[in-house]
Amino acid sequence: MRAGHADRDRTVDVLKAAFAEGRLSAQEYEQRHEAAAAAQTYGQLAALVADLPAGPMVAPTVVVPVPATFMAAPPPVRVRQTNALAVVSLVCGVIGFSAPAVITGHIARSEIRRRDMDGDWAAVLGLVIGYLGCAFWVLMVLFAFA
Repeated sequence: MRAGHADRDRTVDVLKAAFAEGRLSAQEYEQRHEAAAAAQTYGQLAALVADLPAGPMVAPTVVVPVPATFMAAPPPVRVRQTNALAVVSLVCGVIGFSAPAVITGHIARSEIRRRDMDGDWAAVLGLVIGYLGCAFWVLMVLFAFA
């Protein structure tokens, strides 16, 4: 498989670490560095660092679990209450009461912003349906008199 620039850079980093730790002489480091720059496959790169450790060897760490009494309590789940007027606005709009849908929709949106409540989608949908219904009835009245 062909190697990319990032693969060559990782190999050079391993060579630099080995040179800094005294595992490679300056001449051997230069030779391997040039070979890494010219390498085109993973196999060629792997051969350059096969006799070197991948990184510093450290003792494995033992993780001791934290007792439950010292762990922070999870934050409480905040459930936002749905505004009842928003639902009323939507229902009024759907069943055809356009003016009440518009009025309750505006009141609901005001309360939702003020009290940080849920249900803005219902208030907006009630407003849209209510305004469309109002426009429909205004057009019907205009056509009736025309």
